[in-house]
Amino acid sequence: MSPRRPNLRRSACWIALACLVVPMFASYFFDDMFSSISYLFEHPSLTALGWDENMYGKYTSGYSVLCIFGGLALFGMLLDKWGVRVAGTLYMGMMVAGAGLVTWALLSGQAKSATVAYAGCMVFGLGSEMAGTVVNRSIGRWFKDGGMALAMGLHLAIARLGTAFALVISPKLVVQQANHVYSLSETARPALLGMGLMAVGLILWALFVTLDARRFPKRGGQENKADDFHFADALKVLGNKNFWLLGLLCVLFYSSIVAFKKFAGAILIPRFGVPAEAAGWMVSMLPFSTVVFAPLFGLMVDKAGKGTRWMVLGSILALAAHLMLAFAPSGVPFWGYLSMGFLGFGYSLVPAALWPSVTKIVPDKILGTTFALIYWVQNLGLLVFKRLAGSILGSASGTPVTVELMFTGLCVAAVGIALLFARTSRRHPELGLDRPAK
Repeated sequence: MSPRRPNLRRSACWIALACLVVPMFASYFFDDMFSSISYLFEHPSLTALGWDENMYGKYTSGYSVLCIFGGLALFGMLLDKWGVRVAGTLYMGMMVAGAGLVTWALLSGQAKSATVAYAGCMVFGLGSEMAGTVVNRSIGRWFKDGGMALAMGLHLAIARLGTAFALVISPKLVVQQANHVYSLSETARPALLGMGLMAVGLILWALFVTLDARRFPKRGGQENKADDFHFADALKVLGNKNFWLLGLLCVLFYSSIVAFKKFAGAILIPRFGVPAEAAGWMVSMLPFSTVVFAPLFGLMVDKAGKGTRWMVLGSILALAAHLMLAFAPSGVPFWGYLSMGFLGFGYSLVPAALWPSVTKIVPDKILGTTFALIYWVQNLGLLVFKRLAGSILGSASGTPVTVELMFTGLCVAAVGIALLFARTSRRHPELGLDRPAK
């Protein structure tokens, strides 16, 4: 029986991964449920809810507020202190509670519905980001002996499939109709579906907790006192130059894509003359491409290494995509599809190499804190650039080209940071940033 045990343990790893990715699928769906139907908020008279683009921009920016103002830093340290089972259950609960508050605000249609939804999005955002940290921390522990980049690639692929599902299904749930005022129940349909998905995710999270308790019976999986987390360890993360390089790459690269997705419909429809449903399919190329390529690129990083080079290439592809979105001929859908293809490749390459690199720059005992702090830096940028994009599009002089110039500038900076990180890898080969997995 003993020769079969390693295979049984490996099978348990993939079962655990399957349990982890479903809650993130639900989270990504809920976060992007309005991305392809953001035209609903072009004018308050279009919906019984009465939101405009500035109110929608405020609502989406709420995702990052608690994350920035201390939430991620504190809760990341609590993750390392309490372990993934206790902390993860708390964070999953926050994610679902915040989403429930948003759904209630959409259905109630109260005068302050945008403010209530904003508060719900804040709780949802902190819970989601910390749930993502828990998942990355868990993958780092379960796949420590090999296959980590592939596992993280699969995690990204399935989570972003939630985004793709939202982009495609939302226009079918809320069908575009001329001269129609959308009722509260119509507007809330995507949110209600998202709540159902989260219920399934919670069930599978409970199963993961059981599996994790069996494989790592000690709290947090520490083997001895030297591996215990202390709050002073967080200061070591902040003093790590590589942490700041990865954090800046995150904030620049992800802002150029995540903030763009929030206003994709308002950019693609007028730029390339396509209806809302076609724009939804167009932007869905981003998550759909990661479903295929993120695991492949993760396997490539595991087998061939050269992770920092893939970060540079992915950032360049994102830059090319936004240049096309800004300057390609208007009214020609081909350029929209091509730009989404480039952006999708970049959206697969950079994360497949970036997130496994985090595990190489810090000790295991502060890995949760490090992931959380990187998410903190990332959310700081998302808060700023989502609000800025909404303000630009909502202003009298704002156009899709204007907001695309902002995203282009972010990509230029991301290429520069990726090149600096690649130079760090060459100067410090002992980190193994470009080394294949064992």
